[in-house]
Amino acid sequence: MNPIFVEANVGGKTVRLETGRMAKQADGSVVVWADGTVVIATAVASKVSKPGVDFLPLTVDYQERAYAAGKIPGGFFKREGKPSEREILNSRLIDRPLRPLFPEGFFFDTQLIASVISIDRGGISDVMAVVAASAALYVSDIPFMNPVAAVKVGCVDGTFIVNPTLDEQERSSLDLVVAGTRDAIMMVEGQGSEISEETFLSAIDLAHKSILPLIEAQEKLRAMAGKEKRPLPSVPISPKVMGLVESLGVARLREALKIAVKQDRQEQTSQIFEEIRGKVIQEFSGDPETKIEDREIYNAFHELERRIMREMILDHKTRADGRGLSDIRPITIEVGILPRTHGSALFTRGETQSLSVATLGTSDDEQRIDALEGESTKRFMLHYNFPPFSVGETKPMRGPGRREIGHGNLAERALKPILPSRESFPYSIRLVSDILESNGSSSMATVCGGSLAMMDAGIPIKAAVAGIAMGLIKEGDRVAILSDILGLEDHLGDMDFKVTGTENGITAVQMDIKITGITVELMREALQKAREGRLHIMEKMKMALPSSRNTMSPFAPRILTLKIKQDKIREVIGPGGKVIRGITEKTGAKIEIDDSGLIQIASTDEVAAQKAIDMINQIVEEVQVGKIYLGRVKTVADYGAFVELFPGTTGLCHISQLEDRRVEKVSDVVSEGDLILVKALEVDRQGKIRLSRKEAIAEVGADREVRVGSGR
Repeated sequence: MNPIFVEANVGGKTVRLETGRMAKQADGSVVVWADGTVVIATAVASKVSKPGVDFLPLTVDYQERAYAAGKIPGGFFKREGKPSEREILNSRLIDRPLRPLFPEGFFFDTQLIASVISIDRGGISDVMAVVAASAALYVSDIPFMNPVAAVKVGCVDGTFIVNPTLDEQERSSLDLVVAGTRDAIMMVEGQGSEISEETFLSAIDLAHKSILPLIEAQEKLRAMAGKEKRPLPSVPISPKVMGLVESLGVARLREALKIAVKQDRQEQTSQIFEEIRGKVIQEFSGDPETKIEDREIYNAFHELERRIMREMILDHKTRADGRGLSDIRPITIEVGILPRTHGSALFTRGETQSLSVATLGTSDDEQRIDALEGESTKRFMLHYNFPPFSVGETKPMRGPGRREIGHGNLAERALKPILPSRESFPYSIRLVSDILESNGSSSMATVCGGSLAMMDAGIPIKAAVAGIAMGLIKEGDRVAILSDILGLEDHLGDMDFKVTGTENGITAVQMDIKITGITVELMREALQKAREGRLHIMEKMKMALPSSRNTMSPFAPRILTLKIKQDKIREVIGPGGKVIRGITEKTGAKIEIDDSGLIQIASTDEVAAQKAIDMINQIVEEVQVGKIYLGRVKTVADYGAFVELFPGTTGLCHISQLEDRRVEKVSDVVSEGDLILVKALEVDRQGKIRLSRKEAIAEVGADREVRVGSGR
């Protein structure tokens, strides 16, 4: 079978979608070509659902093959291992816009695998993986009926660029990924350098227009090579069960959902469910034609809970904890609470609490990254931890999951634009956010707490950053936008829209929705309310800590910098590193030298760091003509004395320059080991130094020369 392909023009570049050549035993397989970047995505779904499963068991894996960039994997095994953080983040990027578009009740194991098999400097393998995965689902027999596409938008010198290259991304003030269907936006994620809401909306509008050719290409590909779709699953809740659950629980659930404290509310709703479950089973126990399963009762109860919560918000403008739609939960902030850390903050908003801690290090502490496009280093790291006790649960403690990596990445991107430059602040920075309590918006608490922890550490950030999570309840034409959403509102609502920024503009966004998309106008309203909420939170943060502290913790390393000539690097290092090791042993300071001649001296003892600088200055010091030095006579010859001005630098004081009279023998005036004053007369092209003792004495006086000399 010959491959079938279609092409689309996106941002002035040709993208080709192909099927029928590779991975033909998968339910759906599509290869996307974009210049030198090639991504293959496959979709496979089981034909039978597992008993007891009442959710979509979808797994998405994005993987990068080292051969795609002509590389052999590092490490002992020389093969790809566990997913990198980038692969995990891109797996989430694919999952989030596709998951809401599967039909209700589709509970079949489904796996999407997107593999990067060739890559160039285009920098769009992630968004092309979204397109490939959507197309693979769309041409398959899996009942996925609404194709999705994604593009990146950058902004260089005030001009938007669709799918910018890596080189353009490095110069861009905006890094935005937008995924959507033909009619609506499904996902937004990105960061910006304090961009305005209007600029952000313009970028989204451009992105949505730019994905339409990719949507049309998928529709053409399906028309040419698509398989017949499987029948849609039946509705999992019978009207009988739904009606009985509603009659038994509606009044009690309405009261339970008004309980403000999360754990009390959960306990009450769990109790109501158990009582309803028992009555429903009893009611149908005498009917042999009706088989009742726990999952059907639970689904009915969950649907009733969802309806009541949405009714409270849409009809009565009341939320579960009693707030109005735009109200922010109470905020308390404590900074500098940990005595031995470099910077710390405890940020509490309602029942969500983040303990954020900042740690400073040197360039040796930077993270080394080996990506397909090349190696790089990362001086700012943010790690987010979500222990089970934060929601009153028990769970095995393993490494960070996909959710933790995703939330940490969002907070990291939110804070990155306000960091000081490496030149003005040569430290590596690690932020850790331990979530101690959670009831929604923990990633936004991380942004607020992380910003405060850096300020407490004395890091001169450009401005404080606050974050807020917005929600949406939409039933037909009725819409309610919620500020600072609870976990319940995230779970039962239609949108989780996180916005972070300073007083001047947005630094990061992330939007996920559970419906078939939202319009730019709805996003405009959500962004305006997010700005109002963000400024409210910012005022609370200012009251706790108005700006970065002027001094750093005494336990933080002090980094002093020194620039030397490149030809002096070898002298500072010494043979086999002997000289630099000696300085480290004498001062206790940590010393790093790069190829440009930039030296960083780090120590928690500022005096020791300065001593190390003085020692290095002595090594690299160069003779200044006309300056008087106190030097030590190293060698006496018939024609003069060789005098060491400072370590490694020696000049000749000719016999004629020893005294203001005729000298018969050099040894009559000086001996080896004497300290004498000499004046630098000349440094010739070969670097030879000519000295004069008699001119030094003429300038400073013989009396001083005698006092600092050998006692002659």
